[in-house]
Amino acid sequence: MENDLVMNDASGPAFDETQVPLYYSRKTKDILHKYGPGPRVHFHLGLFGKDEAPNTTVAQDVLRRRITDSQERVLTHAAQQWRVDHRPSAEILDIGCGLGGGSIFWAQKHGASVQGLTVAEDHIPVIEDLARRAGVSDRVRARAQDVHELDEESRYDGAVAIESSGYMDRERLFAVAAKALRPGGWFGIQEHFICRPEWTEFIDAYYKTRLGTLTEYIRSARQAGLELEQDEDITDGVAEFWVQSMAWSTAELERAERTGEPSPIKRERLTESALTHGKLFRIWRDHAVETRLLLFRKGS
Repeated sequence: MENDLVMNDASGPAFDETQVPLYYSRKTKDILHKYGPGPRVHFHLGLFGKDEAPNTTVAQDVLRRRITDSQERVLTHAAQQWRVDHRPSAEILDIGCGLGGGSIFWAQKHGASVQGLTVAEDHIPVIEDLARRAGVSDRVRARAQDVHELDEESRYDGAVAIESSGYMDRERLFAVAAKALRPGGWFGIQEHFICRPEWTEFIDAYYKTRLGTLTEYIRSARQAGLELEQDEDITDGVAEFWVQSMAWSTAELERAERTGEPSPIKRERLTESALTHGKLFRIWRDHAVETRLLLFRKGS
């Protein structure tokens, strides 16, 4: 790790990169319990219809299915927008691959060969097991590596970072991604962007992240030789995710109390999620933070 502390865009507080692997390692069991059983397990917002607000007084399994379906839907939408099928059997770099849900998605749905990168060493056996269950062990590889230290050149047709770039230094991220892409290669990002700075500290503290601005991303990409080709605001489509997630956490608390069987997720965390996700819904509804799909292209 070159620098343990990276300054936020403009004049924000210092961000401790060393905490990111610990954060994700601690959340592994929670993610599997809430978003599993897989084999495609995601940890990012999902897409609902613009005016879709499904009733939340339903069974917990229905809530889980809605959440996981929405996560798949946003990847399907991104793949269409980014024309992933335009180059079948492409080599894709999945930056911040989590438990490999996206990597398996690109392999299963689009025939890609995917190299996933994660900062959490204990994610690797989980990803390998899920890839075996999905039947794509030959096309999904995963390794524990800090993307800032990636030193591959002209290796990949495309790269993706699905809600992971907020944990990275943007200048370094775009520089290594540009180097790793072949001429004409694309870099697709799904990320949240701060529009009202007063919410930065609250969101960064909750997710141990370092959200930035769209201007920062475009500037960093351009410095690395990547030009913005597409920019889609999907905030209205993903805001409902917070409501459904809040309902799932509440249902999990109620289930544990009713059955006497404790949740694998700590009660304090479930309570915090149930309260905080309601606030996050309002933040997204008011566009104080926006979620966008960005596509950058390396010149040929």
